[in-house]
Amino acid sequence: MMTKIDLEKAEKNYFRGKLGAIYSPKKTLFRLWRPFAQKAFLRLYNAENELVLSKRMKRRKSIFEISVSGDLQGFRYDFSVVANSETREFADSYSSLVNSAGTRGIVADMRKNAPVGWENDKSVRAENPVVYELSVRDFSMDKSADFSARGKFSAFCEVGVKNKFGDICGLEYIKSLGVTHIQLMPVFDFDSDGSIYNWGYNPRFFNAPSGYYSCENGIFELRSLVMSAHKMGMGVIADVVYNHVYDAGNSVFEKQFSGYFFRGEEEFSNGSGCGNEFASERKMARKFILDSLEFLEREYHFDGFRFDLMGLIDIETIRRAELKLRKINPEILLYGEGWTGGESALSEKFRAVQKNARKLQGVAFFNDSFRDAVRGNVFDVYDKGFVSGDVRKIEPIKRAITGKYPENTNIPAQTVNYAECHDDHTLYDRLRISLKRAGKDKIMRAEKMAGALLMLTSGIVFIHAGQEFLRTKNFSSNSYSLPDSVNSIKWDLISKNSALVDYYRGLIKFRKRYLNELCSGEFSEVSGIFILKNSRFLVLINPANNDKTLDFGEEYEIYADENSASDSPLYITKRLCCVKFSVLIARCKTVEKRN
Repeated sequence: MMTKIDLEKAEKNYFRGKLGAIYSPKKTLFRLWRPFAQKAFLRLYNAENELVLSKRMKRRKSIFEISVSGDLQGFRYDFSVVANSETREFADSYSSLVNSAGTRGIVADMRKNAPVGWENDKSVRAENPVVYELSVRDFSMDKSADFSARGKFSAFCEVGVKNKFGDICGLEYIKSLGVTHIQLMPVFDFDSDGSIYNWGYNPRFFNAPSGYYSCENGIFELRSLVMSAHKMGMGVIADVVYNHVYDAGNSVFEKQFSGYFFRGEEEFSNGSGCGNEFASERKMARKFILDSLEFLEREYHFDGFRFDLMGLIDIETIRRAELKLRKINPEILLYGEGWTGGESALSEKFRAVQKNARKLQGVAFFNDSFRDAVRGNVFDVYDKGFVSGDVRKIEPIKRAITGKYPENTNIPAQTVNYAECHDDHTLYDRLRISLKRAGKDKIMRAEKMAGALLMLTSGIVFIHAGQEFLRTKNFSSNSYSLPDSVNSIKWDLISKNSALVDYYRGLIKFRKRYLNELCSGEFSEVSGIFILKNSRFLVLINPANNDKTLDFGEEYEIYADENSASDSPLYITKRLCCVKFSVLIARCKTVEKRN
């Protein structure tokens, strides 16, 4: 049950300054926004969780504040607030570190908690991004690779990690694929809800690295992860979940000011499908999101943010976030899910959803139309996609390749094209279901076709870890609470399915070098083959169950066929043979000679 408040009056008590624990070696200033409360106390605890100070904070308009002398690095703290004759005790929502129970913040000196050379660490710029999504835990838990820091941030800093076949794994392997960014599923404090495994979409604190992924010092270890990726030339994108919290009624936000931070009147609105939705359109809720994003960007040097259920965040908040973040990092990638998880109390005209994309031209949206066209409708596991035989679904694929999205936006960079993510079945599992009578050869052809179509698209390309080596989750459509035996990355698969890995690697090389020359042109259909042609390249897409041969009277360099892909010619031919269920990429030699 939510507390009813005078929202208009609360909005008039907006505070522009810094909140939380503002640290310096000589003193720490603690600030808490809480209008209308009678009094507030700061409580400090030492490393043994013994209370060492309890002192009343001073009221200054809509905030309470207190300055405590001395170096408080490592001290725990919380607040006790009296309002309407009721006392509530809670941690600071702005905490940059928290204890494992999430009941107290920890004062942190961000300058000391940094790897050597952190001050010189730089973000990564990449044209035509290819994003590789993975969970910190999944990355290193399986025994098929010889990681030391299993399930932790530090595993990303390990080099020379190998699988049982002696092939390189870990971050070095991801670099070898040619991807430009890794996207980390939520890495900030979350409630495990008592489960064995958790993806991290149960947020509690948005600025504090998760203790589940930390060995000793979460700030230092997460920064080291980012720095390791940057040294390899890859960016790091953080998956952030500002649309809801794990348990609104017991959250620090609700305890701080009941009825303000969440949508709803008598009950919490549930547009997230997780029991609540954060009221981003309210001034101090919006300020929290903006302050949090600025803190994460400045302190962790992220190269982008992926917004979970971005459709629950209002357009103005996302617009201001973009402006603020681009002042820090002009090349930052910003994208999210342009939908909600249920009926929201926020009017659709204010939501950051796909249909409002033109109002957020610096932000990209996941292209579920392309996903469903390639693999089949995500809500019907038996529905076939283009690569599994339904050629009627070619139109969203054409639009994604040519960058023509008339329904939402005319800017290709505003789309994130994908065939697999952490939600739903892996592509391999989905194809095994929809092609249940097909042999492994056909499934492999469908996998390669999906990869080729994806890498030819305009905008941002997104692949889920293991998509390139037939990752399976034992047919689970939602593995968020299943054990490591299902979710962990099986690194031996990169050796067992090396031909597919090499195919993806070659496609990524081709994309990086030639994508800008491919986007122009128009599609036509000849003998059941879909053909994209421009002045330089020819792309043939054959979804039929038989080989097709075309002769245009020219000599062609082949960059991708049913077996291989590369950024340099595989061979030269006059007759273009596009075998069944495959994509052929060719460049006319005559045009090259003219140029």
